[in-house]
Amino acid sequence: MATEAKSGRNTSALMKPLTPQGPLAVIVGASPLPRGQVVAKVWDYIRANNLQKPTDKRVIVADAKLKAVFGKDECTMFEMNKFIAQYLK
Repeated sequence: MATEAKSGRNTSALMKPLTPQGPLAVIVGASPLPRGQVVAKVWDYIRANNLQKPTDKRVIVADAKLKAVFGKDECTMFEMNKFIAQYLK
């Protein structure tokens, strides 16, 4: 393990580029990105469109694009990753 870290190889599954599919690609683009960057771009979209519930910032109120990803009107930030994962290949 120590030799992998020293050689500069990154074997982390979180750094592997994945291609967003379907409604997720509409939000973050269709080019391959690491999972962390996909989540960051979704958060940028949420903040830019003011889609957090004012009384509880952990709840995301979906607009039409996010509703296509989440499949419901609201979800928590903890649930969001499970919905995003189904559109990453």
